[in-house]
Amino acid sequence: MPTKKTNTSAAVIRRLPRYYRKMLELLTAGIDHISSGELAAQMGFTASQIRQDLNHFGGFGQYGYGYNVSYLKDELAKILGIDKTYNVIILGAGHLGSALANHAPTEKLTFICRALFDINPERIGKTEGNAPILDVRDLEAYLAEHPTDIAVLTLPPSAA
Repeated sequence: MPTKKTNTSAAVIRRLPRYYRKMLELLTAGIDHISSGELAAQMGFTASQIRQDLNHFGGFGQYGYGYNVSYLKDELAKILGIDKTYNVIILGAGHLGSALANHAPTEKLTFICRALFDINPERIGKTEGNAPILDVRDLEAYLAEHPTDIAVLTLPPSAA
């Protein structure tokens, strides 16, 4: 992936997920390339703004051809960090932790809940989504054996 080291504004960064979602829509519609002008008309930006935004991260388009939608989607996914799978654990299997485990998007398995941890003996041994609820006292041993990228705390502030 071509990259440039620049100071990218927060506004540009906030637009990246919108570009990514638009690439997904275009692929679903069977569109394999799009010009900055066509993209601008669909997204409500100017063609110049789109080119400037994307040029912060490298040259993705070709003059006279536009952007290869699949390639741009893949490059945006890399920039956004959603091009790989993250193993997640949830500390706290109460209402919020259970909701996260049960209702995480499954069509794009970017974040996979591998386990929940709790102190409530009535919850330990059950499952939420596809993840077991384990005793929080087993957390250290679990982490030693299972690669974990993200821990989500769904605990009350006093327990955190």
